[in-house]
Amino acid sequence: MASMRDIKRRKESIQSTSQITKAMKLVSTVKLQKAKGRAEETKPYFDKMYRTVSGMLAKSGSVNNPYLAEKTGDGTKKKGVILITSNRGLAGGYNSNVIKLISQGEFSPENTIIFPVGRKGMESIQRQGYTCKGDFSEVMNNPLFGDAVTIGKTVASALEDGEIDEVYLAYTVFKNTVTQIPTLIKMLPFSKEDMEEMQEDAAEEKKGPVALMNYEPEEEETLGYIIPLYINSLIFGALVEAVASENGARMQAMDSATSNAEEMIDTLGLQYNRARQAAITQELTEIVAGASAIE
Repeated sequence: MASMRDIKRRKESIQSTSQITKAMKLVSTVKLQKAKGRAEETKPYFDKMYRTVSGMLAKSGSVNNPYLAEKTGDGTKKKGVILITSNRGLAGGYNSNVIKLISQGEFSPENTIIFPVGRKGMESIQRQGYTCKGDFSEVMNNPLFGDAVTIGKTVASALEDGEIDEVYLAYTVFKNTVTQIPTLIKMLPFSKEDMEEMQEDAAEEKKGPVALMNYEPEEEETLGYIIPLYINSLIFGALVEAVASENGARMQAMDSATSNAEEMIDTLGLQYNRARQAAITQELTEIVAGASAIE
């Protein structure tokens, strides 16, 4: 059995840790309320943006746009992934769950370029041999739409220059305070199967044939404006949801850590009392033995 001094030191250490986890939980709770409200306010707009652009493309037939042109041929497609994680740890499995979407998915290090948003994701994915382009970690401190535009321009430029052929977005959807869902979506380009599915959904919604979309001005000019806005909107929506998810995950992790610390303190308290009782019993035994020896 450990000595009373060792038990007391460990108990004091865990009590100090417990105070830290309690404080971090309170901070995360306050940040979560703000981030949650922001995510709930912005989510309808970005969902509508995705449905609107999908509906337009479904009614456009064969569109001619560099952002929508899927690479043909048997060559390996280069994939670009916008990976959104946090700058800090102590958030349970929040970061690792998003990273697994890449490392355990169909994204080989040789054919994938990562656009990291968040220091933890960038450090982890680089250790696994992936190539990172840019560093947008500071964005996670307070995401703004201008930050999403900057990221969107970087990704769009890589797509136009042929560095990548497909664009994916990996982030965490905020469902509620205790549930965050790691999500991977394909942003561009839309494959033939995607376009056919959009057309079927549009036809089903209209309960009949769907008329083709008329563009004013021309199709190329209109889509040249709408598609970048679509990219930026999805990125900003993902950033806002990721911040809420991060604080929700950290709050849950700190709550669990505090509960575990309290259980350990109770256990160490029992061990300390037993050790103290054993020491007192030992002293009494020695006193009685000494008195008996004198007699």
